[in-house]
Amino acid sequence: MTTATTARRTAVRRAAAALAVSAVFGVAAAPAASASTTPPPSAAPLPSGLFGTSDPAYDGVWRQSLALLAQDTAGLTPAGKAVDWLTAQQCADGAFPSYRADVSGPCDAKVLRDSNATAAAVQALTATGGREQAVTKAVGWLKSVQNADGGWSYNPGGASDANSTSVVIGALVAAGAKPEAVTSAKGGKSPYDALLTFARPCGGADGGAFVYQPQMPGAIGDSTAAAVTAAHGRGLAPEAGAATGAGTAAAACDKAAKDLKGAAGNGAAYLTAATAKSGHLLTAPMPGAEDSAPKPDFGNTADAVVALAVQGRTEQARKSLTWLEGNAAAWAKQSGPAAYAQLIFAARAAGGDPKDFGGTDLVAALTATGPTPEPSASASADKNDKKKEEKKDSGPNMWWIVGAFFAASAGAGFLLSGRRKSRS
Repeated sequence: MTTATTARRTAVRRAAAALAVSAVFGVAAAPAASASTTPPPSAAPLPSGLFGTSDPAYDGVWRQSLALLAQDTAGLTPAGKAVDWLTAQQCADGAFPSYRADVSGPCDAKVLRDSNATAAAVQALTATGGREQAVTKAVGWLKSVQNADGGWSYNPGGASDANSTSVVIGALVAAGAKPEAVTSAKGGKSPYDALLTFARPCGGADGGAFVYQPQMPGAIGDSTAAAVTAAHGRGLAPEAGAATGAGTAAAACDKAAKDLKGAAGNGAAYLTAATAKSGHLLTAPMPGAEDSAPKPDFGNTADAVVALAVQGRTEQARKSLTWLEGNAAAWAKQSGPAAYAQLIFAARAAGGDPKDFGGTDLVAALTATGPTPEPSASASADKNDKKKEEKKDSGPNMWWIVGAFFAASAGAGFLLSGRRKSRS
């Protein structure tokens, strides 16, 4: 399944769930979940600065941001044109859409602003550096569309959801802001206040998990992994050893937990239990799909590894990472840049090696999907040193050759002169 296909499936799932919610509660479907907000497929040729070859209409900015962020975590300097492409996607108000093929003109009302794409772009541009103005404008836009409950929706105007709120928290932290201090104009609520509203109490199959929205569960593993990571103030690519939770304590849900720290612990307990037997999460059934049988969910399992590592449940994180190492290579190859990035983030968080991931060099595979990174400072220095050595070596060698030539010429002259004298 390609990344674009996954994005389409997500949009359809959200739309179907929102319509079901509106039928039950008698409210209009949120813009974030409306099928009309899905951008049309792109017919324009793909730009050279973009990662991946699949249609970017649904995930262009998202996959570009993850790719740049993953290269940065691997110690590479992304190509300038790749960073320029991402920056050019930004609208004048600071927001990023999912993708726009024509950036020659301003973003009009038809260009759908995307909180997830904007938050991912902030994290990528902060990591790569040199785009402070773009980052500042993007953060300003995110703050301007914060909901009264302190959270964010996929598109402005919709109800807050755990995934969007989580990725924005990561963006705020990356940009140097304190999420707890970013409060809504109406209600004075912070993103952490909103995040806590998605936590389910202990008990039942989803006890301790974070739901996509209180009235719309969605993909529980996806929203739980995102929320646990964000609860610790971490972004898409937390550093290894960033554990701040309760360690590898028992996986049981704590009924006494009332604050976000306790909810994050319960969320990690849910992920631990969900991955304990097989090492991976399962896909959520798609509404109306012919084949609704659950299958291994590679992307959300990678996100779960990150969440478990951040929470401090390293044992289970490494178990799931081992499963990914043995099974995710084909999925990543088919899905493209964002998939490779997710696996790189998981390996980094759980202490794996992204350059030897079950025999696959994830960094090289990701790099092959986009523009060649800039030469590193050390590589440039080595290249310059090599040139100096070659120049240094070439000087004496060349003069030795020249000298030998003249000596040989002189010797040949004496021989010819001798032959002439002997003949005379």
